[in-house]
Amino acid sequence: MDLRLQGERAFVSGSSQGIGYAVAAALAAEGAEVVLNGRNAERLDAAVQRLRAEHPAAAVSGIVADFADRRAVEHLLDELGDVDILVNNVGLFGLAEFASIDDDEWSRYLEVNLMSGVRLSRALLGGMLSRGRGRIVFISSESGVNVPGDMVHYGVTKAAMIALANGLAKLTRGTAVTVNTVLGGPTYSDGVAATVEALARVQKTSASEMREAIIGRNRTTLLERFIDPVEVANLVTYLASPVASATNGAALRADGGVLTGIL
Repeated sequence: MDLRLQGERAFVSGSSQGIGYAVAAALAAEGAEVVLNGRNAERLDAAVQRLRAEHPAAAVSGIVADFADRRAVEHLLDELGDVDILVNNVGLFGLAEFASIDDDEWSRYLEVNLMSGVRLSRALLGGMLSRGRGRIVFISSESGVNVPGDMVHYGVTKAAMIALANGLAKLTRGTAVTVNTVLGGPTYSDGVAATVEALARVQKTSASEMREAIIGRNRTTLLERFIDPVEVANLVTYLASPVASATNGAALRADGGVLTGIL
């Protein structure tokens, strides 16, 4: 299927690795110009060079910004300019007991996971509406629907992201602009891989054995394996394309069957 993304300009927040990089790569493969983002300049440059090597015909660039720093976000927006596709992917995650999460940590999660999407969408949605076309895709999580007890702070920010996208979609009425959310499930991203490897070292086992043990305890996933970031990226790329013109205000699952309810 031709997703008709040639010549489109896309920005993917938090895209130097993991799901964000997979999304950027999928968009580049479809002919879009892609702007990557990361908070570490060296790691971002490596990601840009990697993507250029993988897709030599694609226009690829990068902008450094830490979404926990408002001034850095303002600088990013000044440098970025207009885009046709905005993918709000950047986010923090981590296990923590609810009682141990202080106000500063709550603020940090809200600043990065929620306010990143608020600020980017506020700056870029107007241009899309003026041009009469555009796509915004939020990368949320099944944890925003079924909030885990050991990740309450994370789940709450992901629930807020779903609500934000739903509200923004209502501002696009009668236009060719859409705003949608993808609910990811247990994905073997770079961050998850690092966590698994650290746990494996502590328990003196291999990373592959630890990975299988973790996903084996998750009896709710119908896949019975971790999702590959590319599998999430495939859905995001479809939603970012003109082919998905009738999908707006939706929260679609790429969760491997963790959310097994009908709705």
